[in-house]
Amino acid sequence: MREHTTFAEFWPFYLREHARPATRFWHYVGSTLAIGVLVSALLTQTWWALLAVPVSGYFFAWVSHAFVERNKPATFTYPLWSLIADYRMYGFFLLGKLDSELEKAGVTPDGAVAER
Repeated sequence: MREHTTFAEFWPFYLREHARPATRFWHYVGSTLAIGVLVSALLTQTWWALLAVPVSGYFFAWVSHAFVERNKPATFTYPLWSLIADYRMYGFFLLGKLDSELEKAGVTPDGAVAER
């Protein structure tokens, strides 16, 4: 059942679901790999390789949810918002601005989540 009705509500939830640094690391690995596969497929016009884009992106993310964060990926309930939030999180990380977003969401540097 969906409990978030706007992306603005969903974003802090998404960050709390990715509280542990190792979870975010594996998401970055998957996102980087997905971008690389996409660019490679487009440049080489290897169209069948486009099938590997979501596989490469989601594999590391889902494994990290199972074995690091130990929660259910938000992708199953919020597929589009999760994809947007994943790349938003990645962008904030690359720009060095993720820590303030995590703090606003109640996530501590060690990956703990403040009670809400």
